[in-house]
Amino acid sequence: MAATTGAPLAPQESRPFPEPALVHGPDGPWEAVRAGLAQHGSALVHARLADWLPADLADPALAGLLGPDFARFSRMRHPQVRARFVAARRMLKHTAGAVIGEPPQQLELAYKLGGRPYLRGYEQLDISLSHTADVLVVGLTRRGWIGVDAELTDRQILGLGTEPQMCTPHELRALELVPPDQRNSALVRLWTLKEAYSKAIGQGMRFRFTEFGFGPQDRQAHEVQLPDGSPGSGAEWAFHTWPLQQRYTVSAALYDAGFGRIGDGVDALRVDEDLLAALTGGAAAEGGRRLAGAPLAP
Repeated sequence: MAATTGAPLAPQESRPFPEPALVHGPDGPWEAVRAGLAQHGSALVHARLADWLPADLADPALAGLLGPDFARFSRMRHPQVRARFVAARRMLKHTAGAVIGEPPQQLELAYKLGGRPYLRGYEQLDISLSHTADVLVVGLTRRGWIGVDAELTDRQILGLGTEPQMCTPHELRALELVPPDQRNSALVRLWTLKEAYSKAIGQGMRFRFTEFGFGPQDRQAHEVQLPDGSPGSGAEWAFHTWPLQQRYTVSAALYDAGFGRIGDGVDALRVDEDLLAALTGGAAAEGGRRLAGAPLAP
């Protein structure tokens, strides 16, 4: 990708992902989250759904916490969907509030085209959210853009005939070399990596998963691969996968735009919305060109 503005990260920040921090509710603990953001420029947080469910989904106080999302929540009818929606946004706002130093009720969660969430007024703290079954995962970064995704490790994907719709030709060949008893978990990992990368570039499910890939087994992926297995990204991207809570596979994708150094205070998390929109659009478009195989401008 073309060079981006911002000072290089200090050596102690070279590892982009700290270990995911477990929090038990609004009281945290938040120390590991703040430390991860301070030392690495990024942090990942996970929690049990039950720990973030409010006692009463009809509590009028939820309107203040959810803000503009409350209207969307009010239209939901399925109890489980309503519960996950509230718990995930409650956790996201408390997590962001803990690192920004603001009450969660004062943070406004907004959405870009395609549904990518951001914190209005604090756009340089990029955020990503994922939830499945009983786990909630939040990713935050001051480095650039982040995407996270979680899935049940034992979710059955292999043998359903969907592999050609979610894997590149190179990935399909690589999967043949994976021991049969490990192939399903390898597919789950690939799925979470692809979801995380798609979220990081703001494309979601609009970017066909057969257009980009990863190696099938290593916990740390060093790059996005083109369909033939050749490199599709550079050192500005980092990827990692973790097992969580003995049930889940969680992956994160991080684009390092070169800002968010150690010592940056809360004011450094504020950035002009028009500038960020221009930067975000440029990064996503550039990533698409690279994956399409077109040359990039120097």
